[in-house]
Amino acid sequence: MPKYSKDDFDVPVKDYDFTKVNDVSSLIDQMKDAGGFTASKLARGRDILRDSMSKTNDEGVLNWLSFPACLCATGTRGFFLEAIKNKKFNVIITTCGTLDHDIARTYENYFHGDFNLDDVALGDEGLNRLGNVIIPNECYGEILENILIPWLEEIEEERKRESPDNPWLGFGSVELCWAIGNRIKDENSLLYWAAKNRIPIVIPGLSDGAIGAQLFMHRQKKPDFMIDFLADEQILSDLTWTAKESHALMVGGGISKHHVIWWNQYRGGLDSAVGITTAPEYDGSLSGARLREAISWGKIRAEAPQVVIEGDASLILPILGADLFK
Repeated sequence: MPKYSKDDFDVPVKDYDFTKVNDVSSLIDQMKDAGGFTASKLARGRDILRDSMSKTNDEGVLNWLSFPACLCATGTRGFFLEAIKNKKFNVIITTCGTLDHDIARTYENYFHGDFNLDDVALGDEGLNRLGNVIIPNECYGEILENILIPWLEEIEEERKRESPDNPWLGFGSVELCWAIGNRIKDENSLLYWAAKNRIPIVIPGLSDGAIGAQLFMHRQKKPDFMIDFLADEQILSDLTWTAKESHALMVGGGISKHHVIWWNQYRGGLDSAVGITTAPEYDGSLSGARLREAISWGKIRAEAPQVVIEGDASLILPILGADLFK
């Protein structure tokens, strides 16, 4: 059991001085001194990310970003867009819905709604509610089907030309995302920039979404069509085993977060980590698991700088982005 003394605590709590706040950076700087529970965590997370992101282009440094798809149905997609566009992270783990929302919003709009709307009434009108975002049918499933089916035909022809003997060997979610991104001519798309910058996007649960459904339907017509999901794991293995440093920003939990920490256990753990979550830890969920728990599994190094910021990522990420991307 650790022992403490009064001398261990010598940093005083200070009040905010708003006359000295002239931008987001200066506000976050004051959060370090003001404390206030989560505020000091946000400041620490900013500092950890600032350090890790400064190394992204260094040889042998991995900067992982994981997040759930729901945020891409909101303007928070802009955080991920800026991060990928400016190569602040060099490996992305997310869920299938990220493809759904990124493609759909490239061609159609989503709309502001409310958490308290009547879902029966919305359903009767073909309006889907995601939290307080409204997504009409024509802005989601219909547009995805119209866009993706012709692209899959093109991709199939392309693969068979290049590798006639085994066109689907090596064709996992990374190659799929790049093939789609190559066909998007809109700089407001995550997939556009991932393809342009050749940043791998790995989607371990690729069948769990509208794009996954389109892939399945394409296979009904072309039975030899295949997704080589182990090709993604080979990419992650190659990156992890050769990394000199490995850092991560993990938003939420689930399969995306787990894939980051799972692969990093093979190199002795992450060298730094920032987590953002709204989940409690009492139910044993990965979303709620604090990063210190991953130390016991060897997925984060014991000495690694790390912090969990409790709160809504749609609020926290824009504040961080206003500082980190300036």
